Amino acid sequence: MKKVTSYLVIVLILLGTFSETSWGKQKSKLFVQLDKQLKYLIQQTPNDSMVPRSYENGKYLMVTKKDWCCGFPAGSYWSMFELTGDKYWEQVAIDNTVKLNGVQFRKNTHDLGFMVFCSYGNAYRLTKNPEYKKAVIDASESLITRFNPTVGCIRSWDHGKWQFPVIIDNMMNLEMLFWASKETGDPKYRNIAIKHADTTLKNHFRGDMSSFHVIGYDPKTGKVTEKQTHQGLNDDSSWARGQAWGLYGYVLCYRETGDAKYLDAAKKIAAFILKNLPDDLVPYWDYNDPKIPNTYRDASAAAITASALYMMSELTKDNSYRDKADQMVESLSSPKYLAAVGQNAGFLIQHCVGNMPKNSEIDTPLNYADYYYLEALKYKYNKK
Repeated sequence: MKKVTSYLVIVLILLGTFSETSWGKQKSKLFVQLDKQLKYLIQQTPNDSMVPRSYENGKYLMVTKKDWCCGFPAGSYWSMFELTGDKYWEQVAIDNTVKLNGVQFRKNTHDLGFMVFCSYGNAYRLTKNPEYKKAVIDASESLITRFNPTVGCIRSWDHGKWQFPVIIDNMMNLEMLFWASKETGDPKYRNIAIKHADTTLKNHFRGDMSSFHVIGYDPKTGKVTEKQTHQGLNDDSSWARGQAWGLYGYVLCYRETGDAKYLDAAKKIAAFILKNLPDDLVPYWDYNDPKIPNTYRDASAAAITASALYMMSELTKDNSYRDKADQMVESLSSPKYLAAVGQNAGFLIQHCVGNMPKNSEIDTPLNYADYYYLEALKYKYNKK
């Protein structure tokens, strides 16, 4: 009996070693592919003040620090440095962060979390350079100037017919405000983030926790004036990336506050998303498109959702969320969605949708899809 037990122990050890070796090879192969692909992107785009946002109709869309997507390339390169430890990526990340200098003082946009926290925020987290910290605090100061206490929200856009529009995407900018309060000891940033989250939770969601994209408010009374979409199919539909923004936003609100109402919201949003996903867990661009399955996927929504589910699993110790995130990452890492080296103009993730109603960035790469895919990988490989 002892001999049989010994044999079993040896077999289990060998199987474990084989499994670890196979996992290591798979991981190494993936990281080599990511490394080569992003270096190809860097080679194909000019090294000036602009950064690549997407690739459409045979041309790169290069943007300046005025664009809401300007911080994602730097953030992706910081992730590559974190995943690989390669000093090459640290230098590339630094170069693409400092070219954004000045963006932290903009007060005409709500997207400062994307623009600054994804770039300077990651830079400070990994280097502890105080100049990066100052940039994030300055951005937080700029962002809170857009808060209206009567409405209880940070204003999203300064354009359009709305008096005071708030979009679900704005939930993603709250992480920077929570961080700013922790770093400075000043609760004002956190208080604004909580008020915005509470107002959004009250007004942005339907009974099934699907989300409107845009809520219009009367800035003088705080009353809701419109419930609409801007990038989804119609006002009553569920735009896939909007659902992902909402999920991620309430998971991070729970992480930062411990308030159970945010976790409850996140769980219900996750349930809606998971119920409506196709077999490979990469959503169609809008969950209510009548053309499904003969319409476009939005892999960017899958990347954001995967990262949020990993975070949720860590906070709740519920491995079912991690299992779903793993499956999403496996899909995104398959040849269907992860581009071969030299393809997809050097971007990592294929088959994304930017703004369908405006026929913009349809079935293209998007730099934020790459950013959140790499963030999900950091969760998967315990690098975050």
